[in-house]
Amino acid sequence: MNYEIVNLDEKIIVGVSAITSNSDPKMGEIIDELWQKLYQDGIHNAIKNKVNKHSIGLYSDYLDDKYRVTVGSEVSKLENNELTLKIIPAGKYAKFSMHGPLPQIVGEAWSEIWKMDLDRSYTGDFEEYLNGDAENGEVDIYIALRSNNASSHKPMGVLAV
Repeated sequence: MNYEIVNLDEKIIVGVSAITSNSDPKMGEIIDELWQKLYQDGIHNAIKNKVNKHSIGLYSDYLDDKYRVTVGSEVSKLENNELTLKIIPAGKYAKFSMHGPLPQIVGEAWSEIWKMDLDRSYTGDFEEYLNGDAENGEVDIYIALRSNNASSHKPMGVLAV
């Protein structure tokens, strides 16, 4: 699977979140419910100061096999106190670009990414949905990579709430 290495500036994400793991049998359901809450409950339209019309699915706060999923939008400034705030750190990322039917292309991409030997930092991986077309979606997946002087293990710190 092809990807390019990119350097990103910090991004502020506002949305709704939950904690799950790849081993949780309800993981897909939990993530689907977040997306439904974002769109069907009107949260997406209520987010203030959006940078663009893209949606973000962020995976952060990795602890053992658990992580936080936040779905929302990138914002230019904070005025959404009732929602979850997460920061995507500036840094080096592997960028995978996909086109095709959603969510099929995203699931297939993640299946391949999990098999790859990437030098991951586990500081925040995310999907950026560039359009809302279910049949011909455009999605970029960004995997946070370690810089040359970062430690070589998966963070085992406290899971942020």
